[in-house]
Amino acid sequence: QVQLVESGGDLVQAGGSLRLSCAASGSFFNFYIMGWYRQAPGKQRELVAGFTSGGSINYADSVKGRFTISRDNAKNTVYLQMNSLKPEDTGRYYCGLEQFSRFYWGQGTQVTVSS
Repeated sequence: QVQLVESGGDLVQAGGSLRLSCAASGSFFNFYIMGWYRQAPGKQRELVAGFTSGGSINYADSVKGRFTISRDNAKNTVYLQMNSLKPEDTGRYYCGLEQFSRFYWGQGTQVTVSS
């Protein structure tokens, strides 16, 4: 069983920055992929940034160069540093983890970027 709890979402002006945190608990070291996803109203949930147990990191083209995913193993926490935010970054951001063909989600945290 894996539990994921996100925090850090807020209302921010375009050009600003936010850091999202995902506190993880349970046994998740044998994951296939872990990362951040976002969903805007009427849109499919999409991968923003994720990494595999092998160390590969992928970013959506729209956030490359602006967002950075990282992890603090001592705190069991995954971060998403979001810089130069744009209104199109608005959405609910979820921490997600796939393990043994099962997917776990946090409750999400809302990010709203005003123009």
